[in-house]
Order: sequence, then C-alpha cells, then structure tokens
Amino acid sequence: VVWRPPAIYHSSCEMDVEYFPFDEQTCVMKFGSWTYDGFQVDLRHQDDSTQDNSKTKKSKNNNNAPDIVELGIDLKEFYKSVEWDILGVPAARNVKFYTCCDEPYLDITFNITMRRKTLFYTVNLIIPCMGISFLTVLVFYLPSDSGEKVSLSISILLSLTVFFLLLAEIIPPTSLVVPLLGKFVLFTMILDTFSICVTVVVLNVHFRSPQTHSMPPWVRRVFIHLLPRLLVMKRPAKEASSSLPPLHVSMDKKGCNGYEFPLISHQIMVGNITPTLKYQRRENGNLETSNCKIHGYHHHILDGQHSHDVHQRSLLENEYDPVAFDPDEDGSPNLNSRSPRTPPNPNRCPEITRALEGIRYIAAVTKSEEESNKAKEDWKFVAMVMDRLFLWIFTVAVLVGTAGIILQAPTLYDTRPAIDEELSEIEATQIKPTDSPDGGFPSLGSLLS
Repeated sequence: VVWRPPAIYHSSCEMDVEYFPFDEQTCVMKFGSWTYDGFQVDLRHQDDSTQDNSKTKKSKNNNNAPDIVELGIDLKEFYKSVEWDILGVPAARNVKFYTCCDEPYLDITFNITMRRKTLFYTVNLIIPCMGISFLTVLVFYLPSDSGEKVSLSISILLSLTVFFLLLAEIIPPTSLVVPLLGKFVLFTMILDTFSICVTVVVLNVHFRSPQTHSMPPWVRRVFIHLLPRLLVMKRPAKEASSSLPPLHVSMDKKGCNGYEFPLISHQIMVGNITPTLKYQRRENGNLETSNCKIHGYHHHILDGQHSHDVHQRSLLENEYDPVAFDPDEDGSPNLNSRSPRTPPNPNRCPEITRALEGIRYIAAVTKSEEESNKAKEDWKFVAMVMDRLFLWIFTVAVLVGTAGIILQAPTLYDTRPAIDEELSEIEATQIKPTDSPDGGFPSLGSLLS
C-alpha cells in the first residue's frame, strides 16, 4: 500500500548574503519521526539502492557515512524560478543515536542548493555603480579653472547615496556580514569622499599667488622638475620676448619753458637709454641764440663765439657723469675733445622729468606683474601635476578595488549547469493566434474542445 498524502511544506532558510548578489544558498529540509525509533519505522528514500534493513541497527560507535541519493527530489513538475537556479537536490539518510535511548532514530535530509540569477542586479545595480565610480576619476581631469570640480564630486557622492539606499531595501537585513555589493558601493563612496578632499587641496594650490604664498624649493624640485617627467607631462616652452620698439622723445624749439633750444632727440629703451644730441641750425649757419638749461645742458652763445658746455645726466638713475664738449672752428660741437668734468646741473625741464618718472613707474609695475604672473603660473602648473598624479592613483584604485571586490565571489567561477532547466517538463503556456481563415484568434469552442 502506497499512501501519498498531498501537502505543502513551508520552510525557512538562513540566508548568507556575504556575496550578494553573486550568492549561493542551501536550504535544508529534514523529515523524521520523534515518536517511533528506527526499529519501528525504517525511513528510506524510494531511490535508495540499499535495501538491507540491518543498517538501521547501528551502534553508537558506528560512524559510517549516510546513504545519499544525488537526485532526491523529482523536478519534472517544477516551475522554473526567475530569480534562482537549482544546482542540486541530494537526499541523505541519517541514523542518529541519542544518550537517552539505545534505539536509533532515522531521518532523511534534503539539501536544496540554489544559485541566484544575477542579470537583474548586474543591469540595475552593478553597472550603474561601476559607471558612477569611474566618474570619480574624471574629477581630476576637469580643469581647475572650470569651477565645477567640487560640484561634480558632490553630485557623484549623492548618486552613490541614492544607490546605497536602494540597496538597503533589496538586501535582507542582517548584521552578521556586509554584502559584496554593499562593500563595493561603500568603497566607491569612501573613494569619492577622498576625491573631494584632494580636490579642495588642488584648488587651494591652483589659486595661490605670490602675495599670499611663497613656493618652497622642494615643491619646485618635486612638482615642476621631477614628477612631470615621470607623468609624461611637458610644460609649453615660453616664447622669446621680442625687444620693444624704441620710444622717441623729441623736443623742438620752445620745447621747454617757452625757450628755444637745440633739437634734442632721445631714444629710450627699457633698461637702456641712449641720448643723441642734434643741434638745430638757422639758415645763416649759426646756432640760435638762447639761454635754456635742460637736463644739465648749458648753451651760451655770444657774437659768433660759440662755447658749449654739455652736461649729461642719467635719465633713469639720475647719475649721468657730465662731460663738456668743445666746439670746432665752424661752431659745431667737437665730440672727440673732452674737457674735465663739471658738476651736474640740478635744474631740469619739469615736463620731461614727469614723463620719465611715469615711464620708470610703468616699467616697474610691468616687471612686478610679470613676476607675479610667473609665480601664479608655477602654482597652476603644480596643481596640474597634482591633478595628473591623483588621476593615475585613483584610476588604479578604482580598477584594483572593483576587481578585488567583485571578483572574489565564488559563483563567478561556478560553471555547474542548473538541473531545473534540464529536468523540468513544465513550460509557460502562451495563447497564440492560430492560422484561422479570418486571421483572428481561435474561438472559445475550439479552446474548450
């Protein structure tokens, strides 16, 4: 007599979410009797090849392995799950001896091994999290002048927080272990937090100026000379500054205090001043009679007798050594004959003095601005080198961390096929339109027949 009572069994399984979503779970279902011992009820699997009942009479010292049936559950009428693959359903017959009794107690234990299908979690969780984690690297490729580096880092951090909250709703709540995907999201959040801190430091270096910071020698040696060569960075060479055109300052007659004086032309270069003397002659060949003192030049002309005392002074440093030139017989100055030095004349033309002072101030301000800009460019280049350095560091960290966390799941290397796909004979039925003459759906009568 075979009695098969219909029953639905509900069992709870302890979930191990250490490698979620690449996890593998084993549920145990144990069938036995607490009322009848093994001498009264001999439990055996119907596919158990051992029929010797004497094996149930085991002593306490008998440690033989239990009888195992590899395919302990009939899966022909199993509905395939959309979340789990069945890897194995072995059944084991166990004989247990307790200290209270000499009789053995028998049970049959079914071990149902399941592997989670990862397509849903890969598409909706893992790939987006990996994409967001690689965006952390692009923070260091974004130029500092854009002003969006910190904003991008904070946006990435907020996105990861949203994924972490979504993950907390999917993972079974447990405090025993941290799931694999949770480790990955947490690692990415920590990495992004570090990137925000590093970005703030880089921006601080980028916007430094010589008025607030001075560059230490070791910073210049490491970040300007050493690291750029290691990081395959080359600073653009500065173009050779072309010489500025000379500034001509000419004074005609009545060019100083309303007096007429010989035409004086000065070619002024930055850092170099070359005075050139030119004398304005009248039509009769004689110099005009005037009495004007300009920049140390004193001209005194009487009755065709020409005596010229030429005193030169520095236009920039105000320290020209005066030299007197004697005139030739025709009245023109003889530059080859020099008389002993005479004291400089402090009287000057106020217009020319103010002009030279303005030029001197403009030159000093321009030089100061060039030095300041050069120092700022050095700080910007140091920030660029730091960005490139952290770009490589965070790229390696993301790759190694992602591979080290994801690839440690054992199910990635499990190539066992799912036995439910091979043994299940039930397929999802779908109502399809038949080849009816009118091209429509089959009638209700044909379905019922």
